[in-house]
Amino acid sequence: MAIECMTNIQSMPQPQKQNKHTEDEAPLVFDASLLSHELHLPKQFIWPDEEKPCMNVPELVMPLIDLGGFLSGDPVATIEAARLVGEACQKHGFFLMVNHGIDANLISHAHGYMDDFFELPLSQKQRAQRKIGEHYGYASSFTSRFSSKLPWKETLSFQFSAEDNSSTLVKDYLCNTLGKEFEQFGKVYQNYCDAMSNLSLGIMELLGMNLGVGKEYFRELFEENNSIMRLNYYPPCQKPDLTLGTGPHCDPTSLTILHQDQVGGFQVFVDNEWHSISPNSNAFVVNIGDTFMALSNGRYKSCLHRAVVNSKTTRKSLAFFLCPKGDKVVSPPSELVDELTPRMYPDFTWPMLLEFTQKHYRADMKTLEAFTNWLQQKRS
Repeated sequence: MAIECMTNIQSMPQPQKQNKHTEDEAPLVFDASLLSHELHLPKQFIWPDEEKPCMNVPELVMPLIDLGGFLSGDPVATIEAARLVGEACQKHGFFLMVNHGIDANLISHAHGYMDDFFELPLSQKQRAQRKIGEHYGYASSFTSRFSSKLPWKETLSFQFSAEDNSSTLVKDYLCNTLGKEFEQFGKVYQNYCDAMSNLSLGIMELLGMNLGVGKEYFRELFEENNSIMRLNYYPPCQKPDLTLGTGPHCDPTSLTILHQDQVGGFQVFVDNEWHSISPNSNAFVVNIGDTFMALSNGRYKSCLHRAVVNSKTTRKSLAFFLCPKGDKVVSPPSELVDELTPRMYPDFTWPMLLEFTQKHYRADMKTLEAFTNWLQQKRS
């Protein structure tokens, strides 16, 4: 095969800083209605040979973690769920959850309403255009942030807050940005975010139990979470072997809860090899991010992952990124620090890491390492 799959993590390119466009160079516009039919991709979307995708990769075998017993208060089932979650987090940071208690109709509506926005003409989607330096709004392939290795996707991101006075934050943002005709759209994603926040707190209980700090420790830390919801829309690409829907990266956030549609294209890097995670409409794909890796003092791993595209079908996914409230200090509990396992990362707040990824560094597999070095240099 002319384009070989990457098999060794050491062959990954060095971290890439954010690219800036010069004043006289207009950024490329990603109009999916046009580019999805193009046989010749603009060079900005063509990835280096060592990072180009492989479609036929082995599937990652993961146990389905059944939350039914945990949610109903069964102590034996809860201990087993915590064990399985901890096992996955120590090995590669990914797990699948079923019987999670989230209404199937809500998930279906959250997928269905994406078309209402992403199938609009580009000029109408740009009403929600994400501005440079911001992390909410519409992004058409991040063309305003980067000038190479562009992802073949569109996203709509918005803030969620679990604080009592923010119960309509998502709905209000979407209505104010897109117009009153998006009120039902806003209600669906407000409800979906509420459900994801509650599910996240349950997962935090399991993580706390497995790490030996008690089920309340991390739950309390994230009860007033200030999180990010992202709608991912991957249009067809006539040359899917040349580009990526999302490049290889570890999430800088604490926890990601992903729901895929049935198209497929999500891949994770485990045991020096890319693997696929096949769609399962009954399951959420959950993974640890860099912030929780720091909270666990490195005991749990954030894992490299990416998304590939195809030439025929649009792919959609819903991603909820759990983040601590802005004033919470990310510092591991004392039980996770001792002579054998000293502190791995300095104290920080989530807004500090977010700013680093938005203004100084393009998220990849070394984000937390690069952020730690940057923070230490800044403080010294």
